[in-house]
Amino acid sequence: MLKTSIRLIFLLSFTIALSANAQTTDTVKKDTVKIDTNLLNRYRIQTKKNAIPVPPTPIQIQQELIPVTMLDYKISYWRKFITFGLNFNQAAFSNNYAAGGVSSVAIGSTFVYRTEYNKAPFSFVSELNLQYGKSKSKGQSSRKTNDRIFWDNKIATQMSKHWFFFGSLSFESQFDKGYQYDIDPPVLISNFMAPGYLTESVGFEYKPTTYFDLRLGTGTARQTFVLDDVVRKTQSYNVDTANNKTVRNDIAFQIVGIFDKDIAKNMHLNARYEMFIPYGQPLSYTRHRLDAVLAAKVNRLINVSINGTLLFDKNTGINDVQGTEGLSLGVLYKFP
Repeated sequence: MLKTSIRLIFLLSFTIALSANAQTTDTVKKDTVKIDTNLLNRYRIQTKKNAIPVPPTPIQIQQELIPVTMLDYKISYWRKFITFGLNFNQAAFSNNYAAGGVSSVAIGSTFVYRTEYNKAPFSFVSELNLQYGKSKSKGQSSRKTNDRIFWDNKIATQMSKHWFFFGSLSFESQFDKGYQYDIDPPVLISNFMAPGYLTESVGFEYKPTTYFDLRLGTGTARQTFVLDDVVRKTQSYNVDTANNKTVRNDIAFQIVGIFDKDIAKNMHLNARYEMFIPYGQPLSYTRHRLDAVLAAKVNRLINVSINGTLLFDKNTGINDVQGTEGLSLGVLYKFP
């Protein structure tokens, strides 16, 4: 009896639900109207264009200078560079060392001071290069290994993009006495201002890049000094010492080429070539000098450098090419 009652209730509920759904569907069908949109488009009203013309406004962009106040900057046309190097070499052997050897100590120093002034069209460059070194071996007296004083000054005015008119003044000598040791006893052959060179030059300079320039000294004069009486007896440097002269004057044409550039990472090459052609003398008395320094930087202070000099100058009393070379490891400080 209970099961039959439940079935009747369930059947009645299902019938009421279907009837409500049918009534809702009929109501939606009665309220829905299908509209033809194509027919409505026929009655669309198109808006008219504006009859009043509106001309476009051009935009102008121009540069304006805005005044800036409260600035107190000063322009410096001077630049200064300082380089100081110190090299030390040492070797020690015991007295009974089977392979033999001589204990020795060597020290070398380099100092370069360079100052520049650049304010177009004028420029001024002054460079002071000082080198000195000595070595001491057991059983021998101390001997110098390097000795040079070189001071170069140049003032120039620009004529075109790469050409300048310049005037220069340079001085060259050495600090200490120099001896010829293959003669017993050693013979003094050089000293301060024996020889000493003072060179004045006027001409044209070609500077295509910042690291290379070529000077053509069309009017060059050089004075050669031998002021040490002992040196004048052994080495005259083509000065008329027979008549007690201490100075020789030469007029010449001079060519100077300078190359100064970083050729690789942490590697710098500085080279200076000079050719001095004296007037009134045979071409065989043309003086050639090449100085080159190749420096490799190990770290901020330590560097390895190779320097060399080639010289051909018959006025020194030697008719062959002269040369010197040195390899060093030391401390190098540059500022800035």
